[in-house]
Amino acid sequence: MIPLLLILIPVVSAVLTFFLKNGNAAKNWALFSSIITLVIGIYALCPMATLTFDATWLPLLGSRFSLSLDGLSKMLVLLTAISFPVVFASTYNNDYKQSNAFYGLMLLTQAGLMGVFLASDCLLFYFFWELALIPVYFLCSIWGGEKRIAVTFKFFVYTFVGSLLMLIGILYLYFQTPDQSFAIKSFYALKLTASQQNIAFWLFFIAFAIKMPIFPLHTWQPDAYEQSPTAVTMILSGVMVKMGIYAVIRWLIPIFPLATVKYADIIIIASVIGMIYASLIAIKQDDVKRLVAYSSIAHIGLMSAVLFSMKTIGWNGVMIQMFNHGINVIGLWIVADAIEQRLGTRKFSELGGLAQKAPVLAILLVVLAFANVALPLTNAFVGEFLMFNGLFQYNFWIAGVAGISIILGAVYTLNMVQKIFYGQLAPATQNALEIKGNVQFVLIILVLVIIGFGVYPQPMIDLTKHIHP
Repeated sequence: MIPLLLILIPVVSAVLTFFLKNGNAAKNWALFSSIITLVIGIYALCPMATLTFDATWLPLLGSRFSLSLDGLSKMLVLLTAISFPVVFASTYNNDYKQSNAFYGLMLLTQAGLMGVFLASDCLLFYFFWELALIPVYFLCSIWGGEKRIAVTFKFFVYTFVGSLLMLIGILYLYFQTPDQSFAIKSFYALKLTASQQNIAFWLFFIAFAIKMPIFPLHTWQPDAYEQSPTAVTMILSGVMVKMGIYAVIRWLIPIFPLATVKYADIIIIASVIGMIYASLIAIKQDDVKRLVAYSSIAHIGLMSAVLFSMKTIGWNGVMIQMFNHGINVIGLWIVADAIEQRLGTRKFSELGGLAQKAPVLAILLVVLAFANVALPLTNAFVGEFLMFNGLFQYNFWIAGVAGISIILGAVYTLNMVQKIFYGQLAPATQNALEIKGNVQFVLIILVLVIIGFGVYPQPMIDLTKHIHP
């Protein structure tokens, strides 16, 4: 029942939220609901928890409502369960028109994400994939920035094409199964020829690559992150990009092993190019949101490259880093939102000397910055170390080129810290106030998580033991 509750609670809460006319009531209910989901998500880590659920869904099509939790699912379910209350709490003071609809759509997104990470039936997986994406279209187009319509249309075109290709691939595999089933075990048992794998591989991979996104399918991301409400951006970059990485591990590589080996070099090279490209562009940014967006592309590019290296130690690093990247990037978005809400700008050129006015915020951002560059004793170090270890085992020269992104990452991250918090006070920061209350509390919790898993990463490592290439 635990997997079902992780989906059912956000769905029911979302429906109830739509009927709450009072904005504060909708906000409080969404926060309360997300905390309940978090409690259940933590309970799912306990040995006595029931980790599977199976029920009749579409018997005529051979599809069942089948859910399961293993180490990989637990990692991402926990990330999703943590992210939503963190996002709701940190943006609690932000006001949204039609807030009941805003929070209802956010909870539907949570339900969709949970379903993606829990589904062990491919048609059910596709259903939740769409459920996670559709609310985001409305969240971006209604509550986004000035360019939201054009940006949302671009986001829609990319994801619609990806989803359509994946649906074609799913149906193709379905008709290859002897028992006409969408069950993950039936798909794993398929004995496809090399030519069959080559075609179906790209149908799935393009859909997953768009969602990560990796070069050259990334162009929707920076604009979408910039124009979306910060709460939505946190979920997009902290959790939703993990849908693509998870899908590669769960669905793509096990079903298409021959095609994976054949096209691994092409995907790894594209991913490494994307890392360097995104890092160089991040260095030139004058907007906090766009810098964090390109930073995220670089981090995801490394995960993509390591996945296709097919090294166990690298896969373990990817699993750990999916969780840690989510925590770290959400922390950076919270800082970006706190600055924008207080000062009315996100541009480095208009900021400076903020540490004099908000020393606590400065200290917390420095820790987040260290985690973003995977400094030892932060949570990102272990995962990145394992990933580069796997990439070096695959190819020394590719790993060496990818390693340049570490230097570039330090440049743009520390440059951001220096321009915002140090130097002379800028006019925009003259009357800045220290962060307090919910924002300070949430950032402190995230920083403690960063340091805690940096000093003692063993609980994360233990969760990776159940999934290997």
